[in-house]
Amino acid sequence: MELKNKNYVEYKGKPLVREGDTLYYGFVNDPYILRIDIFMKDTNGDPTMVFGTICPTNDTNKVIKQLNKAGLYEALDIGAEWLEQYNKE
Repeated sequence: MELKNKNYVEYKGKPLVREGDTLYYGFVNDPYILRIDIFMKDTNGDPTMVFGTICPTNDTNKVIKQLNKAGLYEALDIGAEWLEQYNKE
């Protein structure tokens, strides 16, 4: 599957797509993607509790590895490193 609609943000050369309080990071043709769920926000709307999950591209409900961070950037930064490792295997 190819992303034809270019209305998405890229982070470290991979697409980052938001659907509500869930973000998906990575290419759909890779074996794994990173799913980030925002569970809590402060009064300004900034994420304060974020869960990142490495999951197979074909089953985003299956958990391979998970992290819990206080901010979106930290979860995305660590998750991107993990994703790179898992997709190399």
